[in-house]
Amino acid sequence: MMTSSTFRGPSDLHLHSERSDGTQPPAEVMRAAYEHGIRTAALTDHDTTEGWVEAGAAATSLGMTFLPGMEMSARYGGRSVHVLAYLPDPDDAPLRGELSRIRSSRLDRAHTMAERIARDYDLTWQDILAHTREGATVGRPHIADALVAKGHVHDRGEAFAGILNPRGDYYVALYAPDPVTAVRLVAGAGGVPIVAHPAGRAGVLPGRVLQGMLDAGLAGFELGHRENRADGVRMLRGLVAERDLIVTGSSDYHGAGKPNLPGEHTTTDAMVQRIIDRGTGTAPVYA
Repeated sequence: MMTSSTFRGPSDLHLHSERSDGTQPPAEVMRAAYEHGIRTAALTDHDTTEGWVEAGAAATSLGMTFLPGMEMSARYGGRSVHVLAYLPDPDDAPLRGELSRIRSSRLDRAHTMAERIARDYDLTWQDILAHTREGATVGRPHIADALVAKGHVHDRGEAFAGILNPRGDYYVALYAPDPVTAVRLVAGAGGVPIVAHPAGRAGVLPGRVLQGMLDAGLAGFELGHRENRADGVRMLRGLVAERDLIVTGSSDYHGAGKPNLPGEHTTTDAMVQRIIDRGTGTAPVYA
């Protein structure tokens, strides 16, 4: 495979495969991105880098540039915060250790939630595993898919709004580091940390938390995302201008798991280049 130091857009830097909570293998995710006009893509599965090799090979076979990525879980108070990590070193010991702890927590949580749900619904652990690829960490989306298959809900959306709702009796909280720690770990592994959908329904993080994340190495915000709200985006654009931060736009594609489609938001060539220039943990894969 020949490599170069150039890429071409359009670029979608937030795509999920069945290695976390998407519904397609990494190669099919790259094919879907290509068919929607994307020419530079990042695979950003939750808390894992397992799909990088397959996705990279598929992307380059299509003439695309592949940016190795990940979406790292974090928590602030009772809310989830997701930190997109581009070009980190997957063998960095502190990052690898924390990711292992998060994945272990996901599995423990899934077991406990399944036990609670089974008290009231016809659902077994084997039903859930039937919707989980071998090697992937079992999570709420896989429980949702099992609930759909058993006829308890119509789709993932209904499952998350009802049975799997954080305010419900079946929910179990996931262990995750605080956002400042997550950013520090990603940056320490040579990665480029970007807050995913930072202006969603939960609102923008408090200023003191954002400042702590910036001090820890936060590179920017994913401002192009269907879940972001206009008022929050306006506020963050002011911070972006003040601190000269990176801005991305992405689809958050999950295959059949969400209605999001590749390319519905994209990242400019200039911002992709800034990510490539800043990342030192691993390299992009060029066609």
